[in-house]
Amino acid sequence: MIGALIGTVHTITKNPIIFFAGDVGYAVSITDNLAKTLTPNKKTLLFIHTHVREDAFDLFGFISQEELTLFELLLTVSGVGPKTALLVMNAGVDAIKHAVQTSDVDFFTHIPRLGRKNAQKIIIELKNKLGSVGDLDLRDESQETDEMIDALVSMGFAKKEVLAIVKKIPSEDTTVEQKIKSALKLLGK
Repeated sequence: MIGALIGTVHTITKNPIIFFAGDVGYAVSITDNLAKTLTPNKKTLLFIHTHVREDAFDLFGFISQEELTLFELLLTVSGVGPKTALLVMNAGVDAIKHAVQTSDVDFFTHIPRLGRKNAQKIIIELKNKLGSVGDLDLRDESQETDEMIDALVSMGFAKKEVLAIVKKIPSEDTTVEQKIKSALKLLGK
């Protein structure tokens, strides 16, 4: 398994780039942002993730160990493959960590190949590994639901407890009063 390469970039015009280490040119996939910073024929160290499948042997390169570690954490999320993880990595380590810690689903849904459910999965699965500062908000976007949550929190229920039952409220409950009534029944169990 290849863990790192020291060499020079030969071709940056397409991804994967051609990276020469010794007399061997490796095809290494990198983020678009990294491609903009690399200089051809300048000695560079790339940390490598070797992705082996039955039909492929792919290399993914990163400029720091921290980037490689985050990339490999993204690969542990079900439904996220190396090409999608590389698109996520293009946003930068600090931005990704902040999005996970603040449960910013919209940050991830703006990345090609990622829908809302996969974005939520990334946040849920990486939150414990990266640390968190907020609770993941999986509720729908309706004003009635927001009002119901605010009302229940003002009654003394913990916001975390209320958010946990939001998806269990029957879909036929459309008014704030109906939602509060159903939520109180669910919270009473």
